[in-house]
Amino acid sequence: MKKMRWYNCFIGLFLLASFVVRADESPTDYVNPFIGTSNGGHTHPGAMCPFGMVSVSPFNSYDPFDDPAFSEHKPYTYFYGDPFFSGFTHTNMSGVGCPDLGTFVVMPISGELKITPANYVCRYSEEVAHPGYYALSLPEYGIRAEASATLRSGIERFTFSGGEGHILFNAGMSVSTVSGAFVKIVSSTEIEGYKKIGNFCGNGMESTVYFVARVNKQPQKSGLWNNKELCGLQTIETEGDDVGAYFTYNMKDGEHVEIQVGVSYVSIDNARLNLDTEQSGFQFDTVRKNAIGSWDTELSRISLEGGTEKYKRMFYTALYHVLIHPNILNDINGEYPAYLSGEIRNSGNRSRYTLFSLWDTYRTVHPLLSLVYPERQSDMVNSLIDMYREGGRLPKWELCSMETNVMVGDPAIPVLVDSYVRGICDFDIEIAYQAMLENADTGRMDADIVRPGYKKFLELGYIPEPDGKKDNEASVWGSVSTGLEYCMADYALASMAKIVGKDSDYLLFMKRAGYYRNYYDSLVGFMRPKYKDGRWLVDFDPNPGVPAWHSQPGFVEGCSWHYNFFVPFDMSELIQLNGGEKAFINKLAECFEKGYYNMGNEPDISYPYLFNYVKGEEKRTQYWTRHCIDTYFGDDQNGITDNDDCGTMSAWLVFSMLGFYPDCPAKPVYQLTAPIFDKVKIRLQESYYSGKFFTINAGVNACEKSYIKNMKLDGERYAGFTINHSDLVRGGILDIVLEE
Repeated sequence: MKKMRWYNCFIGLFLLASFVVRADESPTDYVNPFIGTSNGGHTHPGAMCPFGMVSVSPFNSYDPFDDPAFSEHKPYTYFYGDPFFSGFTHTNMSGVGCPDLGTFVVMPISGELKITPANYVCRYSEEVAHPGYYALSLPEYGIRAEASATLRSGIERFTFSGGEGHILFNAGMSVSTVSGAFVKIVSSTEIEGYKKIGNFCGNGMESTVYFVARVNKQPQKSGLWNNKELCGLQTIETEGDDVGAYFTYNMKDGEHVEIQVGVSYVSIDNARLNLDTEQSGFQFDTVRKNAIGSWDTELSRISLEGGTEKYKRMFYTALYHVLIHPNILNDINGEYPAYLSGEIRNSGNRSRYTLFSLWDTYRTVHPLLSLVYPERQSDMVNSLIDMYREGGRLPKWELCSMETNVMVGDPAIPVLVDSYVRGICDFDIEIAYQAMLENADTGRMDADIVRPGYKKFLELGYIPEPDGKKDNEASVWGSVSTGLEYCMADYALASMAKIVGKDSDYLLFMKRAGYYRNYYDSLVGFMRPKYKDGRWLVDFDPNPGVPAWHSQPGFVEGCSWHYNFFVPFDMSELIQLNGGEKAFINKLAECFEKGYYNMGNEPDISYPYLFNYVKGEEKRTQYWTRHCIDTYFGDDQNGITDNDDCGTMSAWLVFSMLGFYPDCPAKPVYQLTAPIFDKVKIRLQESYYSGKFFTINAGVNACEKSYIKNMKLDGERYAGFTINHSDLVRGGILDIVLEE
């Protein structure tokens, strides 16, 4: 009874403290890290710093009973509502569609020593998540578990209710499909080792992440295990698929133990250096305070007035999710593994970033970072260029210096060009342009890997859909989708060619960008796959229905409805292809009204803004953007529809709630819609932009009004429904009068 009295008292005091709201509320008070942890969002609620290498997050998807209900959950570390806790992981991805990482699992237990997850996993309660902090209770063990993090290290604090307690460090457990780990005892309070990772989405590449972990109290006993068996007391190191270490204590009621974990993708020595540099001693509360402070600093670049509490939670959590990836890869000494080779390089005075989900993030995340966090975007752009220097190509979907080649197109090119035209110019433009040209070079040895199907794209003007009866050519994932993505990339490349004065290249790549026309079948009014001999794909249905959307021939993670209007760089011609303005508007409206629009994936996420391209139809953009905000997003665990894709959907929400959106990469223009908040101030970085703030004034109770009546920019009447990036970054003031 003493144990439970202490435990209940502790929880009561903790929850009371957790729900106290300060009078001077900060942006972090509105962040709910549980948003997106269900409904396919694949976010996690763990503790981390902005753009941090380390995130300390709960692992609750391990199923000790092999319950079929868990089958879809197993590849990921966390799903809201899954009942079993098996420890804290220290490297995680946010919002992705394939699993990896989830490494270095630390689990506290009490009573008998157990070393296999099936035996020690337990139910949990009283979850608390806040930027830079996470905690839960383990009633079965009488333990309160808390976690926080620095950029490159994590710290956990476990408060016991007495008796024998153990801290388990499972080095072999993760969600990566690659096995193999190593643990070595350095002293009675410190261990070191590594875990193999990789094969993201089945790509086959592997890498290694290293650790150093130490506890703050001398254990009564410690040791290692391998393959579910305890090692002899004289064993100081072990290697295998199921390996780990344990620390055993005789605990007093209310006593706690802290464990720190330093991480590196270079070496054990660097993991130790990261830990020693970023954590001076064991100071859990200091680390937590600093982590929260770092989030407040970053989130405060956008301040809000008005709007409901729910809208504020949605907004600041979305901005929080945007600031997770890409994340820091280099160690405190600047070292990192080079792209593709793994050779150790040094980033110098810049940060090296990793986890570029470019097919997703080029549409929303990078334009948002360019506007609000340009110094971060600059380092990311330079990271992409360094990858070209190291690996001879621009990446497609890079993870920890591995190339996964996931998704389609050539999405690094729009990121580079879009960043430049938005004012991120502190990179070597000549090298960048050379990198873009080489990615588009069909003569390179790995051309079919960098740009699959591009040779046929240039030969025929489209990528042919394989006809099983007449040819044996290898198919390209989504002949139409891939071709349209190449058109987007080539338009961006042409834009950069014009900037650097390469007129012949400009004409060449603008011609290639126009090949989208070859996919449009005017008889059915849709983009349609085509065979090599010029015939259209037979038995074509532009709306195959759900869930067949994701398997329609010629398309990637969508159907023809989701790609039919994906020509953002040439909307006037696309409108004519679709029969002119009236026919275009009717078809676009049909996409929404009949439920064909898919907010859960990237190709059509700009659709609500396309009504702006026809004069007099702008209110439809205002209607559908507000509809999407209220329908597909929320402030609880279901608040993101489908994968957040490294912040891509969250960035869409941030832009849309602010009232402007970058619908075309490589064009520094935003489409306007009705903002949610009464007043918004975006703090601009003076080292990149001339203004100090861009301000939007929408009047009282803006969230209750959906339509724009009139606007003024810097006091002058503003008639259009687009705004140039240059107007924002010179510190303009946009006054909007809204009506219901």
